[in-house]
Amino acid sequence: MFEEQEVKIIKKENLHSEVQTVIDDDYRLVQMCATKTDKGLDVDYTFDKEYKFLDLRVELPADKLELPSISGISFPAFLYENELHDLFGIKISGIAIDFAGKFYRKDEEAPFNNNTEIQEK
Repeated sequence: MFEEQEVKIIKKENLHSEVQTVIDDDYRLVQMCATKTDKGLDVDYTFDKEYKFLDLRVELPADKLELPSISGISFPAFLYENELHDLFGIKISGIAIDFAGKFYRKDEEAPFNNNTEIQEK
């Protein structure tokens, strides 16, 4: 049996206020991830309260992969934000601790947001 998981699509301009509301309601940030779409990237901010999940989703167009940091609201977000930058090429402004593209050692820029296919060895 699976519980329903609420996914709320929000605008990037409302990210801070939406996250603040969720945090004020005693949710905790449990993960952030990005998914490549035909139009760009969907970035999900997943929160938990009493074993129930809530996702706030921001849809980013491919030509505007930019987000404000939420690390001022939920400090641990800086880890996920550096990961989103390094692996998906999303520019995050105002990260509490910015690794400046050196969070991961990688062979290519934004390896999870490119058009190259995986080569078999």
